[in-house]
Amino acid sequence: MNPVADVVAPSSPDPVWMTDYLGWLASQRRAAALTLENYTRDLRKLQRLAAGREPITLTSAEIRRFAGRLHGEGLGPRSIARCLSAWRSFFRWLVRHRGLKHNPVEGIRPPKAPSKLPGVLSPDQAACLLDAAPAESVLDLRDLAMFELFYSSGLRLSELTGLMLDGSLDLIEGMVTVKGKRGKTRTVPVGSRALAALRAWLDSRSQLPVGDNLAVFVTRTGACMSPGAVRSRLTLRAQQSGLGMHAHPHMLRHSFASHLLQSSGDLRAVQELLGHASIRSTQVYTHLDFQHLAKVYDAAHPRAKR
Repeated sequence: MNPVADVVAPSSPDPVWMTDYLGWLASQRRAAALTLENYTRDLRKLQRLAAGREPITLTSAEIRRFAGRLHGEGLGPRSIARCLSAWRSFFRWLVRHRGLKHNPVEGIRPPKAPSKLPGVLSPDQAACLLDAAPAESVLDLRDLAMFELFYSSGLRLSELTGLMLDGSLDLIEGMVTVKGKRGKTRTVPVGSRALAALRAWLDSRSQLPVGDNLAVFVTRTGACMSPGAVRSRLTLRAQQSGLGMHAHPHMLRHSFASHLLQSSGDLRAVQELLGHASIRSTQVYTHLDFQHLAKVYDAAHPRAKR
């Protein structure tokens, strides 16, 4: 058994401090189910490492030692960073609501992780993926509508699968309203190609046994599309189009942001369209844009190559 997995046995119930904090996250911060699942896993790591001690007794030196133990157990820098972030938020809650004097996680940094930029498609690759063989079935129409909307509007996977026929999708004005992280809503434009694909799909959607399901995108059996189903369909489309590389849904969101920034140079606008709370999250695309400019320079400038 890998101790990093930290699956606490059912016979060992979570301590009160953990259930109280997770309950606060769910009710007061309206944290998503996946967020709660991740925090639960990370707090169970803290519980294991603390060996039964109450969190309010832990020191910064011990937290630093816990992070080192996780690293020694094989946990990667990004996972340790997420762990420390969860612990930091938990201790911040203890400071605010339980009278703890000091947050022992403040100032503790995870091991340095290698910089990794998100994968993106070039405009030609995006066209290859989306302009593949014409739709021959209702499922083909659905897939094209999904992926055109991804690339057109930069949606998150959860935003796309959660899209409902409740007025959120305005095909006349060419806008879509989605609920993002922390329940925040934003409205973004939908391009003409995506609008055409959506109209074709919605005209054919009734061919499936949808019943009273109001999800925009449904499966062959009329159920809501799951994130896994969307990933599988995109993988299949990438193979069928001859793209020559693995494609995943977030790659379409990255490509949307990168291509928009290359054309406009407006980082703030891209931030708003992506729904990023902080401009720091969007700044990664400036590096992608620089990579594009560097390639253009290397190919065109007479003194670029030796």
